[in-house]
Amino acid sequence: MFHYPANPSDPLRKLSDELHELAQRFAERRVTLQEVMTVLGVRASGLLIIILALPFCAPISIPGLSVPFGMVILYIAARYALGLAPWLPERLLRTELPPKFFRAVLEGASRFIGWMERELKPRWLGWTATPARLRWHAATVGFCGFLLMLPLGGIPFTNTMPALVIVIGMLGMMERDGVAIGAAYALLVLTLAYFGLFATMIAELGQRAWHWFSQLA
Repeated sequence: MFHYPANPSDPLRKLSDELHELAQRFAERRVTLQEVMTVLGVRASGLLIIILALPFCAPISIPGLSVPFGMVILYIAARYALGLAPWLPERLLRTELPPKFFRAVLEGASRFIGWMERELKPRWLGWTATPARLRWHAATVGFCGFLLMLPLGGIPFTNTMPALVIVIGMLGMMERDGVAIGAAYALLVLTLAYFGLFATMIAELGQRAWHWFSQLA
């Protein structure tokens, strides 16, 4: 999922440039997920997670996509967290992506990531110093993929907040920026508090409804 250059003075190409080139390359025809993974190369899994999470970073509900996208994010991240090689089922790799939709997503991702890349740089390297720490961060990404899968699209920001944790955390891992990873964990705490608030409200409403029905009986 993550690949760092052996020589820090010879960094990998910027993620935003890779996404823009991919959008141009597949602008006029349908493309399979296998082709996307092949073109992205060593960082394919990490970039795919970012691409799948980005549509949910805006506070707008996208019906029907959070469950399958969250499932793929959870699957890829869980494999890395368990120390397994990146892998997707053949049926999923054959999935065709419509060119117009795919290009729009990639161009949007390229602009967003390009903006973030200006702030990202290798720092707090202890956060990404060992495979064990990267696996822990990947497990956190997978957990947020699970949160995306929850059928809570009608509640504001329940998709946005986990998606932002995924994108910021993944970019931090791929760019070796411990500050970004720390920011992702801080946002995760806020996300859990937000989810907990709604869970408490729902539980309280349930208790009140039960009490009201009990009085009627």
